[in-house]
Amino acid sequence: MPCFFPLEIISRKKMRTSGFVAIFFMIFLSVSSAYPGWKKQYKPCKQLVLYFHDIIYNGQNAANATAAIVAAPEGANLTILAGQFHFGNIAVFDDPITLDNNLQSPPVGRAQGMYIYDTKNTFTAWLGFTFVLNSTKHQGTINFIGADPIMVKSRDISVVGGTGDFFMHRGIATIMTDSFEGDVYFRLRVDVKFYECW
Repeated sequence: MPCFFPLEIISRKKMRTSGFVAIFFMIFLSVSSAYPGWKKQYKPCKQLVLYFHDIIYNGQNAANATAAIVAAPEGANLTILAGQFHFGNIAVFDDPITLDNNLQSPPVGRAQGMYIYDTKNTFTAWLGFTFVLNSTKHQGTINFIGADPIMVKSRDISVVGGTGDFFMHRGIATIMTDSFEGDVYFRLRVDVKFYECW
């Protein structure tokens, strides 16, 4: 019997050591996942900053309007955005895109799509649109979709794809209201960062 005693001590020490290693490994995993700064930080593979200018039709500006209300709450006028945060209005647009914030600058493409005012208690819209770019620098389309909490200075929407120079590109677009004049005109600054480029 005395010859088994040392083997029992050695196996207990090995179990303790392997137990400590397992505990240390689990602690390391839990701590490393708790600090997102330790994770890989992605960098954009391509970036663009563009502006689009929206002039909504108000019944008197047909010559230069680039957007129109196509649906409104019952009894509402299609030339004036509805009260109470414009809830229920749907507008379609075909806006010029420029490289700077000047409406008179040469357009590099068109922003085409729609926005839906979808919240009763604050200014929020749902956006779905495409940048159709046709310039010497860029050819193709970029597709965007997402919620736009208008009262927030800087908002992110998804870049879900594209064609041409932007074939299968995906990423994030940070939009900011650069200027507005009542309910008739607004200009958005769109900072597009692609994280997946083909």
